Amino acid sequence: MLSNIRIVLINTFHPGNVGAIARAMKNMGLTNLYLVDPNDYPSEEATSRAAGAVDLLDNATIVSTLEEAIADCSLVIGTSARHRTFQLPIMNARECAESVIPEAVDHNVAILFGRETTGLLNDEIAQCHRQVYIDANDEYPVLNISQAVQIVAYEIWMANQNKDKYQKENPEYPHKKDMDLFYEHLEETLYGINFIIRNHPGKVLDKLHRFFNRSRPEKQELGILRGVLAAIQREAGLTEANNHPEKKTKDALKEAAKDA
Repeated sequence: MLSNIRIVLINTFHPGNVGAIARAMKNMGLTNLYLVDPNDYPSEEATSRAAGAVDLLDNATIVSTLEEAIADCSLVIGTSARHRTFQLPIMNARECAESVIPEAVDHNVAILFGRETTGLLNDEIAQCHRQVYIDANDEYPVLNISQAVQIVAYEIWMANQNKDKYQKENPEYPHKKDMDLFYEHLEETLYGINFIIRNHPGKVLDKLHRFFNRSRPEKQELGILRGVLAAIQREAGLTEANNHPEKKTKDALKEAAKDA
């Protein structure tokens, strides 16, 4: 279960923080570390700070983009204390852990941590389903990134000790890469029927992304939505070859029709 929970560090500047985070993770039984475009890595400083958790560094997955890090995840949670213009459902660290533990039984879960100075960018938060914050003194709420990971990891460890309390029947959710294909399909359909004008798209697509990320459609529901979009394209005379973002959708559409 804990192996399905990955800590994703984006563009970490100080290599010592990577080592300290590996140590914090191992303290709490987490082993799955992803590094997105780290500034200085591999590093002797990271190895030194990791102490007995060098194995986490040796097995860390290094990728160049956030999309690569979360493509196979069904739940993505971004850490941020800041209010965002596109508000996601917000949890504190304890609530986050209590929601992650049952989800991680059957799905990959990613918890994102941003840069030491600026945190997560708006477009990175926009790829998340939920936002988590850490309660702290209002007069000085700033935490070192390794401290933030330690707190979240501790809450996950504690929730896992009482996992029977949080177990629930989980529906099957699509992976992030499947949602991205849906967004491409949705965008092409809306452009194709002139619901959105290409030269003046406005914020419609951003708001729809936020809506679907917040509502988290199940895998079967997503298949139905893809079927609806394909039907709209057919009725509007839009060819699948020119407008569909992925040609291999027949099986998904058949499944949607069967489940409808």
